[in-house]
Amino acid sequence: MLIGKDDLYAQTKYIFLKIEKALHETGAQMSDVVRTRIYVTDISKWEEAGRAHAEFFKDIKPATTLIEVSRLIHPDLLVEIEVTALIQ
Repeated sequence: MLIGKDDLYAQTKYIFLKIEKALHETGAQMSDVVRTRIYVTDISKWEEAGRAHAEFFKDIKPATTLIEVSRLIHPDLLVEIEVTALIQ
């Protein structure tokens, strides 16, 4: 089941929640994230992805890149995200 069909903000927030859970399972936190890469299928809606990003990283400020791609693996997917975290 796809969360947030046609809703870039909802998809972005859902992905960051999944990333946060995965980090916690490895003993890391969102504050360990030093870089994010966000791939969107419609750059004109970048503010929706940016708003979700800010909710998770407003105090952390990782290096961030936002890139438009022509499509993702499924037509309902609007965003793909990768993060790099450093655990010390």
